[in-house]
Amino acid sequence: MRIRTPADLGALIRDSRTKLGLDQKSLAEKVGVSRQWIVEIEKGKSRASIGLLLRTIGALGIALDAEKEGLGKPKDTSLSHGADAHVDIDSIVASARRKRK
Repeated sequence: MRIRTPADLGALIRDSRTKLGLDQKSLAEKVGVSRQWIVEIEKGKSRASIGLLLRTIGALGIALDAEKEGLGKPKDTSLSHGADAHVDIDSIVASARRKRK
C-alpha cells in the first residue's frame, strides 16, 4: 500500500488496529497517547509528530520501507504487517532530511 497522504496513513492505522482486534482506547494506551489522538490520526489529521506516528505503527506491527520514486525499480514499496515487522527509522529520517534540502 502506498501512503501518499495523512488520510492514507490514517486508514492503514485504522485497518490494522481493527484486524488486531484493538479498540482505539487500547491502542492509545499501548502508544502512550489519548484516545482522541488516535481518532484524529485515523481521520487523516496531519498535525501529528513523526515520532508518535512511528510509535503507533510500531505498536501495530507495521514496517515502513521508504523508496525514492524515479530511481529505478523499488524493491518493495508495500507496508508489511506481522510480528517480524520493523520500522527503519534511519531511512525515514534520511529521506525527510533530503526533502528539506
